[in-house]
Amino acid sequence: MKRTVKIGGIPVGGGNPLVLIAGPCVIESLEVARQAAAELKRIAAALSLPLVYKSSFDKANRTSIDSYRGPGLEKGLEILAGIKAEFDLPIVSDVHTPEEAAMAAGVLDCLQIPAFLCRQTDLLVAAGKTGKPVNIKKGQFLAPEDMENAAAKVESGGDGGVLFTERGSTFGYRYLVVDFMGMARMAKSGRPIVFDATHAVQSPGGGCGVSSGDRELAPLLARGAAGVGIDALFLEVHPDPDNALCDGPNSIALSRLEEVLKPILAIDKARRENT
Repeated sequence: MKRTVKIGGIPVGGGNPLVLIAGPCVIESLEVARQAAAELKRIAAALSLPLVYKSSFDKANRTSIDSYRGPGLEKGLEILAGIKAEFDLPIVSDVHTPEEAAMAAGVLDCLQIPAFLCRQTDLLVAAGKTGKPVNIKKGQFLAPEDMENAAAKVESGGDGGVLFTERGSTFGYRYLVVDFMGMARMAKSGRPIVFDATHAVQSPGGGCGVSSGDRELAPLLARGAAGVGIDALFLEVHPDPDNALCDGPNSIALSRLEEVLKPILAIDKARRENT
């Protein structure tokens, strides 16, 4: 049975239209967040694409101790609350501890579990207890079928709904591959499937103390995922990726986003009309 999960007022899965989850990897400033949100909202409206805004208040799994992590929980939630109010957008961000989950639920419309933490029982249960939808990123080390165990932990705490995100699997050092068969296997659960095209082209730790990546390959993988069948597309975007403070090499420039999305939407439309 296909399930629908609502993020804010936006239905994801269950045969509903493709949803875009997008924003800068990490909150850099209110100005960058506002610039990204305004342009994302314009593009989404032009393409009739439901939009959820994503940005992290803390990136707790950066490669280096010197890497920028974000403004932190309190300041980050303040900025996200402002974006939510100003642009009337649902908000998703990462949480890393049970305490963060409880506090962030006051602002977020969906809590996201980072891939590295998808087996952390206390975190998953706490996220479920908030009553908010929970987007679990599949660990790079995890079999697709094992995601049901993660979902069960969330659902033991509450019934806000669970989404599964594919973001690539480890294939040797600093190299990820996307298993489209694995996406199909996760989809058999009936849960909404999200594809994170930008993290899938990341090279973890591959940039001399920071993560590297190849943003030019992200649209290719996104088109493939649209052909397989997804309910939401996750993209990290930035006004100036070459100078982004986090994940710039695998982020898509806002100026390119509309042209990137058009063929993906065409493939998604064709698949839905022929399945």
